[in-house]
Amino acid sequence: MGNHDMFKGKTLLITGGTGSFGNTVLNGFLNTDIKEIRIFSRDEKKQDDMRHEYQAKMPEHADKLKFYIGNVRDIDSVKNAMYGVDYVFHAAALKQVPSCEFFPIEAVKTNVLGTENVLNAAISAGVKTVICLSTDKAAYPVNAMGTSKAMMEKVIVAKSRTVSEDRTKICCTRYGNVLCSRGSVVPLWIEQIKEGKPITLTAPDMTRFVMSLPEAVDLVLFAFENGASGDILVQKAPACTIEVLAKAVVELFDPGHEIKVIGIRHGEKMYETLLTNEECADAIDMGNFYRVPADKRDLNYDKYFIHGDVERNKLAEFNSNNTQLMSVEEVKEKLLTLEYIQNELANWGK
Repeated sequence: MGNHDMFKGKTLLITGGTGSFGNTVLNGFLNTDIKEIRIFSRDEKKQDDMRHEYQAKMPEHADKLKFYIGNVRDIDSVKNAMYGVDYVFHAAALKQVPSCEFFPIEAVKTNVLGTENVLNAAISAGVKTVICLSTDKAAYPVNAMGTSKAMMEKVIVAKSRTVSEDRTKICCTRYGNVLCSRGSVVPLWIEQIKEGKPITLTAPDMTRFVMSLPEAVDLVLFAFENGASGDILVQKAPACTIEVLAKAVVELFDPGHEIKVIGIRHGEKMYETLLTNEECADAIDMGNFYRVPADKRDLNYDKYFIHGDVERNKLAEFNSNNTQLMSVEEVKEKLLTLEYIQNELANWGK
């Protein structure tokens, strides 16, 4: 997972750090010469579980791990965790699509206003770099979760213009579905297989970008090292249909297990977009990643007239239908690289 030297002697704050992303960062970084990792989140129970887990797992490094209870909606609680912080990974979010659909204002409070609070607190405290985590659902959003994340991205890019990069660099990473992250579908299917129930999938030909948790962390580290303030960074992820993902899980755990189609849920799209058509015009290809630089013009448009749309990028849109679609075998291979799947298979008695 990336280059660890840049964190030597530094303090990192992860908002929403008890989630899957925070755990992956801890596994990769706690045993390096980082000075301190602060976990900022709402849930004292998850924090306590995490504290015990790392005391057992990495006893010699567990004292580097500090916990702060708070809510990104409450700027005082955020400021309280920011003193002496060098870098922030902002992962706190309401991300479950159906629950945001029923409580859209809650999504706004956490994802939009909460991000504004994190950025303001970070700038006030002189934090060097803030990387905010967004989602493919924010590109051409159709649901409340994606719409709130789209507004979050706007807040991030606008905020990056108000502070010099030398003081606080602010970037955004956008990525698709992370296999086996908390609340994702693969752990649900494994549960259903264990209970002998048919596994439920929404729409077989729905496509999604797929990546592993370490890849999600790699994207954040890439943004950290290579992003300029105001950038949105995207990983060139492969995709697959939900049916292919389901077949791959079934073949690994219980070949021939029944698959039941239950229909699309509230607010779901048939495919996801990582780069919009408009963003593609300016996107910079960086190998495994795309970089979408912020439009640095101000509101005096007339003076920029000469820089019209001369050289447009050839790419039209980067979505889960026009990227590389993986086969069942390829998805199985990817799943087998995940620690979660390896543990589940080992306990499954296979």
